[in-house]
Amino acid sequence: MPSSTPLPANASWGDLLKGKNGLLALALTGGVALHAINVHIVTTVLPSVVQEVGGLDWYAWNTTLFVVASIVGAAFSVRLLSSLGPRGACLAALGVFALGSALCASAGSMGWMLLGRSVQGLGGGTLAALSYALIRVVFEPSLWLRAVALVSGMWGIATLCGPAAGGLFAAAGHWRWAFWILLPISLFQALVVLVQLRPAADAPPPQAGKPEVPFVQVALLAFSVLLIAAGSLSPQLLWQALGVAGGLALGAAAIALDRRARVRLLPVGATSIGSPLGSVYAIVALLLVGVTTEIYVPYFLQLLHGYTPLAAGYLTAAMAGGWSAGSLLSSGRSGAAAGSMLRAGPLLSTLSLLVLAVLVPSSAELAPGLRLLLLGLALAGAGAGVGIGWPHLLNRVLSLAPAGEGGTASAAITTIQLYGMAVGAAVAGLVANVAGLTDPGGVPGARSAAVWLFASFALAPALATLLARRITRTVTTPSAATAG
Repeated sequence: MPSSTPLPANASWGDLLKGKNGLLALALTGGVALHAINVHIVTTVLPSVVQEVGGLDWYAWNTTLFVVASIVGAAFSVRLLSSLGPRGACLAALGVFALGSALCASAGSMGWMLLGRSVQGLGGGTLAALSYALIRVVFEPSLWLRAVALVSGMWGIATLCGPAAGGLFAAAGHWRWAFWILLPISLFQALVVLVQLRPAADAPPPQAGKPEVPFVQVALLAFSVLLIAAGSLSPQLLWQALGVAGGLALGAAAIALDRRARVRLLPVGATSIGSPLGSVYAIVALLLVGVTTEIYVPYFLQLLHGYTPLAAGYLTAAMAGGWSAGSLLSSGRSGAAAGSMLRAGPLLSTLSLLVLAVLVPSSAELAPGLRLLLLGLALAGAGAGVGIGWPHLLNRVLSLAPAGEGGTASAAITTIQLYGMAVGAAVAGLVANVAGLTDPGGVPGARSAAVWLFASFALAPALATLLARRITRTVTTPSAATAG
């Protein structure tokens, strides 16, 4: 699509949420909400799972395999959508997700649980990718910004609801019901999809066998995440570093191969940071890397400041709450105002992470209420920095996608988002361990790790700030048309 094509005009929330559009929005956002709530429920109940079925050594692999399978599901979503159509693709993904949930609920060993989590991830990743891809299909361009904001806002809502739901089941000693409850919810969502995503009378029939799936690139990305995770199993920092380096090398190989592959994982221009589309994807990855620091926030807050697990968990959720609030509030901006959001967002994340680098390890005497307020504002700021630019980033992906590659471009959003999270989490573990989290450990180690973790990870949104300035300056100029 030529870059001289203007970004879609913006509609109101009422236009999206009323009548037929509102029911279509429910059909799209329900799948993402299901996937996202499951992520946070599982995080909360996993300690109870380990107490019953064992497998503590494989604790982290519940997340690793889920993310790997989600990347695979996102990559296959384009083929599924083309073969089955919107309704069939969503129903198939919901069926796979429900099967994975049932496997998790019936797990009697950690191996069975890991199988269930992998199947869940395959269905959940497909659902997430389909939600973004179908925005182009079911809504007018003027509704894209609002729809993207609504879909991404589901993650923040899930972060607020998921830990509470999982905590209730875990506290009652019924962790399996945290998975069983997903089955009737999946069934309800399937009924919504069945009714609302009916094929139009003039819609072309599904194209069997098209498009093809880039198996080699998907495999390289999957093994990249697995290698990083395998390195983290070693107590030796050298092996951890080699795992991260090797994993990143495989990721780079996937990108290099995709540039010249006949069957592509990413749309044309996405692998070149010099193109507007490539810059947008790079910003998405960098922003996701920055917010993965949240995985250590509960630990720091409990050890260094004496917060209870529940209080620390919900204070950490301020980051996701800021993301959702920023996304929903900024989605009404367009034109020059949208460009301002894109530039301001990464800068806000950078500054917030630097504040956390000072505030979290600080031993200064502060009134409890003041410390709580400052921590909450800094965490919310880090998330809001992502959120206020998120709808406009994704809107640019939808608008800049080359002709005929809209589905690929939309699926790539989820692929890059998941990959950025996986790599960020692995690198965060390496930085924290090198900075002293485990040696010397304790309070001194946690303070040192907090400083280095937040300060070093502020570089990611800082780089995104530079890229955002460039794309908002060039994306509407004719010269951008040939950049990818």
